[in-house]
Parts: sequence; C-alpha cells; structure tokens
Amino acid sequence: MTMNEAIHVEIQSHIAVITMNNPPANTWTEKSLYAFKQHILELDANKEIYAVVVTGAGEKFFSAGADLKVFDEGKHQAAIDMSRAFSEAFEALSDFKGVTIAAINGYAMGGGLEVALACDIRIAEEQAVMALPEAKVGLLPCAGGTQNLTALVGEGWAKLIILCGEQVSSEKALKMGLIEEVVGKGESLQSALELAGKVENQSPSSVAACKSLIQTIRYSSRAHGLIRERELFIQLFDTEDQAEGVSAFLEKRKPQWKNQ
Repeated sequence: MTMNEAIHVEIQSHIAVITMNNPPANTWTEKSLYAFKQHILELDANKEIYAVVVTGAGEKFFSAGADLKVFDEGKHQAAIDMSRAFSEAFEALSDFKGVTIAAINGYAMGGGLEVALACDIRIAEEQAVMALPEAKVGLLPCAGGTQNLTALVGEGWAKLIILCGEQVSSEKALKMGLIEEVVGKGESLQSALELAGKVENQSPSSVAACKSLIQTIRYSSRAHGLIRERELFIQLFDTEDQAEGVSAFLEKRKPQWKNQ
C-alpha cells in the first residue's frame, strides 16, 4: 500500500487518496513527511492521476501536526531536520500539477492545518476545529503556514489565528475563506471524492496551466500574470488534449484525455 505505515495511499480511477494514519492524533514525524513527499512526487509523475485527496484516519483528528516530543530537548538539529521535512513535503503538495483537496475530518492543528493550506481546496466537517498554535509552545508555523494562511484569508484573520492562538470552527473558517465548504460529520471524504471526480472532466493539461497561473499571483504582478496567461494559452495548442477536447465537443462525446 505504501512505504510508510503512517501514510496510506489508495488509487481510485484518476484520484489518489492519501490518508494520514498515525494514531491517536495522526501526528507528523520526519519519516512520515518524507514518505508523504515521495508519494506526491510519484503521483505527480503519473499521468493517470488528475487529483489528490488528503484526509486523516479515524473520526477525531485530521492531523494534530508535529509530534512535539521531537522538540522536547531543544536541539537545533531536530528543528533543522523537521523544518526541512515539512517544507519539502508541503511544497511538493503545493506544486502538484493536478488538483489537491483536503478532506478535514476533525482537528487540524499546526502542521495538520498547514498540509490543508498547501492544498488547492479545503472541505471541512462541521465538527472540525482548525488552529496554528505553535506560538503557545515557543515555535512558529514553519511549513508555509504564515504565508499560505495570509494568502487565503488576509493579514487580519491570519494574525488572529497565529498571533492570538485562536481556534477556528468550520463555520468561522468558511466565513473567513479558510475553507471552501462545510459538510456533515463523516461526509468530508465522500464530498472531496465527488469534487475530485469533476476534475476528470477537465483537460489535465489545462488544469495544470490554470493552476500555475492562479498561484502566480502569490509572488508576481498582475501584469506578469496576464502575459503568462497568453503564453500558456498558446502553448496548449501544442497538446494532444487540446485537439481531443475540441473534437469531443464538436462530436458531442466525452473526451479521452491523455494528459499530454
């Protein structure tokens, strides 16, 4: 199933479901982070995978983040190793060419919320609670949390969550734009799978180009984004998917994507 028992991967058609499975709270370790990264890289290289859904095992926790026992002795090397592992794992997730969806089925704390922030879309169950509480133990979110949260919800909400240690309900998270949808208890995975299924109707080549353009605004100007938009539009005409998409539409049939 996987190279690490704490990370389970299941393929369903063109969708990969990654489950964090480290009881009782699905915490991250350096080993599980590198296993997660390796899976993401392999899935990204697999042209048959269009979407990835990330969720947690059990009913209480999506993920409680890092296992704080790693930092108990205050060793700098542990901090260096874990911050690198978090960064590489979640940046690989953010760079995945297809669509990534977090199915938040419970508490998402610290690195548990940061993996969801690295996804494209977040669906949370009504009982889920989200927070970045690192400052309470003298640390800070080091897996993209300060940057990704601010990009999603704005500076004010980000400061409320990070600087004040605010725990956010699903209802409040929806209001601030932290998540895109709230569903009933036990429904997040199915809802995420249904959404991921819609991705199968889209050209994988187009999705990859569009995702790249949307994320460009994080670090570049609007003017640059508009130029890049036109460039990628023209480049799509060199793909087999573009020819197939137009032909399928004119012939009134479902397209057969090749992701090339």
